[in-house]
Amino acid sequence: MAHDDALLTDWREQALALEREVALAVVGQGRAIRLLNTALFARGHVLLQGDVGVGKTTLLRAFAQVLGGAYARTEGTIDLMPGDLIYYTYISADGRPAVEAGPLIRHGEDLAIFFFNEINRARPQVHALLLRVMAEKSVSAFNREFRFPHLLVFADRNRVEREETFEISSAARDRFMLEVTIDPPANDEERRSLIFDPRFHDTDRLVGSLRPAMVDYRMMNEVAEVIQRTVQASDALQNYALALWRATAMPADYGVQLSDVDASRLMLAGASPRGMSMLLRAARVAAWLQGRGFVTPEDLQAVFVETLAHRLCLQPVYELRRHEITPRLMAGILAGVAAP
Repeated sequence: MAHDDALLTDWREQALALEREVALAVVGQGRAIRLLNTALFARGHVLLQGDVGVGKTTLLRAFAQVLGGAYARTEGTIDLMPGDLIYYTYISADGRPAVEAGPLIRHGEDLAIFFFNEINRARPQVHALLLRVMAEKSVSAFNREFRFPHLLVFADRNRVEREETFEISSAARDRFMLEVTIDPPANDEERRSLIFDPRFHDTDRLVGSLRPAMVDYRMMNEVAEVIQRTVQASDALQNYALALWRATAMPADYGVQLSDVDASRLMLAGASPRGMSMLLRAARVAAWLQGRGFVTPEDLQAVFVETLAHRLCLQPVYELRRHEITPRLMAGILAGVAAP
């Protein structure tokens, strides 16, 4: 136990140092930085969404830089095929066809971050391959199986453009521990820095200026296990989590009322057991980052929306209004379920 406490204390200092380093390159996104850090130490995949040019890619690249380990990326395009992640072909200097390993398998077991840019531009077939990689951390290619024990998938999508895009299926969305929305900073001083400070105009140089490999990524699975084993959830907290779970399926039973929406007929399906498991994993990390050895209702609330909102299935008549309805629904659930 003493060893675990010392390990977690040392790693908490490193985790907070990661946040401070990333904040040097990404201003006005303190909450998003904390959420991504939470996912890192909960070992969960992350999907970022937001408008064009708000810093989604910069944020993910910054975390890849400070985390260390092998990093690979691909760009979502309408003509991208599953095989393009695994291999690519070309004509060699001697005029013969040649095959090279693609971005997904090039680094083997050392792959720590796989960044999928503009994931909603890729075809469903590509999403299906990524789904297996996220779920099983492995892929078959060249008559062998490649395993990625340290892998986390970071993906982003912009919510503005709809042409030549493919909606991510519920099954694929459910594999992401967190879906985080990135908005431009609201503070005028932060906006002024982004506009007038030349440091923020060269993204490659900006990300490259961050300290690389600040932690040993090969130990993060072990640290995550210790966090989950050590940070406790009381009976009262567990009952609160169960009530939140029931409320995601039956919000009207908890007094949730939404204008122009019939809350009693809104839900097709609430959160899944996997979703609730990920909620508790994220909440334990949130408590640990705050220096506590136990989960509070505030820890659950801090990650509730980003962990569960993208997993909920609305009735088809409401699904097209998901982005307008879901924030109000989640706020109503948190207000309607009494915290201990």
